[in-house]
Amino acid sequence: MPASSSQPIAFDARPLTDPVAPGAVRAFVSAMRARRSSSMTGTKVLMIIIFSVIGIVFLAILLPMTSLLLAGLSNGGPPFILLPVVIIAFLAIGLGLLIWSTNRSARIARYRLSQFAAANNMTYEDRINDPQLPGMIFNIGRSRHSDRLVRGHSPRFVEFGNYQYTTGSGKHSTTHSWGYVAVKLDVPLPNIVLDALGNNGFGTNLPASFQKEQRLSLEGDFDRYFTLYCPEGYEADALYLFTPDIMARFVDNAAQLDVEIVDDWLFLYTKRAASTLDPATWAWLFGAVGALITKFDQWARWRDERLAAAHSDAPAQSTAPAQAPIAGTHALPFAAPAGMLTPPPGVAHSGRRLKRSGRWIPIVAVVCFGIVWFWMQFAR
Repeated sequence: MPASSSQPIAFDARPLTDPVAPGAVRAFVSAMRARRSSSMTGTKVLMIIIFSVIGIVFLAILLPMTSLLLAGLSNGGPPFILLPVVIIAFLAIGLGLLIWSTNRSARIARYRLSQFAAANNMTYEDRINDPQLPGMIFNIGRSRHSDRLVRGHSPRFVEFGNYQYTTGSGKHSTTHSWGYVAVKLDVPLPNIVLDALGNNGFGTNLPASFQKEQRLSLEGDFDRYFTLYCPEGYEADALYLFTPDIMARFVDNAAQLDVEIVDDWLFLYTKRAASTLDPATWAWLFGAVGALITKFDQWARWRDERLAAAHSDAPAQSTAPAQAPIAGTHALPFAAPAGMLTPPPGVAHSGRRLKRSGRWIPIVAVVCFGIVWFWMQFAR
């Protein structure tokens, strides 16, 4: 369940639950179709062809069967010989009604979310294929797409969305679903991951694992809620970014969310839908973003002095933002050019991505299966 907050974020949730006018929904669907008509993917075209072929084959079988059974009935056959046709017809009608009802519910949900976005000074995007985001979930598998995107643009860009991708093939394919919040930061930061312990099962629920040498223990109770990973050599930078007040905000507002900082983005991940018709979920996510966003100005002052060291061939240094010389001192024998006293925004190569490790549980499972199989072969 979403965490409650003593000071709930004020937002207008009425469009999520208020009655909707059918005409407004139809107009919204038509507008969405018009926007997508020019970007019809090959997969959609293939699905249309497949369903058309199935419909044609179904009619080609059902109509001759009906004719034969009616002929038998007219020749004195028992009435129950029409039972297969009646059953098939009812199944076809039931399937059609189920598909229609499901599509109708999806259309209404998308319309409600578009109105919710408009009522809260945000924008709505129905779907994006292969979103170009640097988070760990966005570069895995195939058939990648985000949908039901609700975006805020002030005071900084924030995107709430649902995401899916597929791994494997054939009967071994698996579709993975995530909810996420993407927040644009002011400057690129080291790749840091906070694996929330409260949403893990047998091991992490994240789609990637990281080398244990990159784990960093923080003070207080933070380690009871998150496992923090940062690139080796960036431990002091992580301590600068995650001050006690920022750690407290993550614990209080995002303890059930996995967190990734990569490039100039912060991502919050959840295995449930983030863009939903549930007002409580929106209150939870708005509260988490609102609690964190006020601290991002501090992160904007961070600079990676390794970039300056790389240009001057000096030994790599670490951590908090470089400070300008104190007035009245002579730190340099010449007047420094304006804007050159601190490293430029950015991250050195060693801090841009965490080093990943292979998942040991599947490997152990395969080895155990092999041992059992050989034992059964030779035990006969």
